[in-house]
Amino acid sequence: MTAAVSTPLPFNPSPKRYVGVTPAIGLIAALALHALVFTLAGHLPTGKPAREPDKPTVITLTLLPPEREAAAPARATERPPAPRPPILAQDELAVATPRAAPPQPVSAAAPPAPSAEEWAFAGRYTLKNSKAYRYTWGQQVRSMMGTAVEGPDQGMVRFRVEIAPDGSLARLETLWSTSAVAERLARQAIASLPSWPAPPTGKPLIFEKTFLFSPFASDGPPLYRYDCQPDPPVFRNPYAWDGNTSREPTPAPLPNEPQDPQALADCLEQLPKDSIDAESARDQRVMDRWGWSSNKLGR
Repeated sequence: MTAAVSTPLPFNPSPKRYVGVTPAIGLIAALALHALVFTLAGHLPTGKPAREPDKPTVITLTLLPPEREAAAPARATERPPAPRPPILAQDELAVATPRAAPPQPVSAAAPPAPSAEEWAFAGRYTLKNSKAYRYTWGQQVRSMMGTAVEGPDQGMVRFRVEIAPDGSLARLETLWSTSAVAERLARQAIASLPSWPAPPTGKPLIFEKTFLFSPFASDGPPLYRYDCQPDPPVFRNPYAWDGNTSREPTPAPLPNEPQDPQALADCLEQLPKDSIDAESARDQRVMDRWGWSSNKLGR
């Protein structure tokens, strides 16, 4: 078997020469041909006719009156319509319509007069400027003033009272008043007071008393649990001057001396037991003056 031997071609160093059109001229001719085709395509007629512009559409609505329905004959089984109530005039309507009754004013009956036992206790209680006597005397006067009704006649009046050692009225002075009716009723009650016991100390009793003539206020009984304790010292401005005396500082009050244990025990024995009404009255007075912040119940 004989192997084929390839014979190499001879090398021709001379470049090839293109026969015919050069590449640049062919490219220019192709571009010109495409431009001619697009130009002629724009002037050729299309298959779809030109669309005319839309014209505005006008719609006319005509409203016709509703047709009257023929009244159907009433059936024998149907019930006749209920008669309508008559139309009343304005005056007749005002008379026919019942008006609501006006609200009645609030009223509070006078408290009961003190009993003989309360007067007997007040006649022997000497502590705190005859505290029980002053309260019992005020309760007697308020019970004779009558019922307090809500309105312009309600109010308060405060008196300075002096009672003689025999129990008679020595002086009555009005300090201030918020109701002329309350002051008049209080003076009438004081003038018509029956005979009552003499002050327990046997000396003239001078005090100030406020009478509450209102359905929303009441003067409850006092508390007696602290009556054996000495009064706290009252602060007074040491540099206050009345314009008449010498301008010298007022000395500060001395602290209270400690009490004798035996005297304190004897004093506590005569104190009565405080009632629930006295506790409630004390809380109400504190709340009216200082609010809930000063009361133990509000803490």
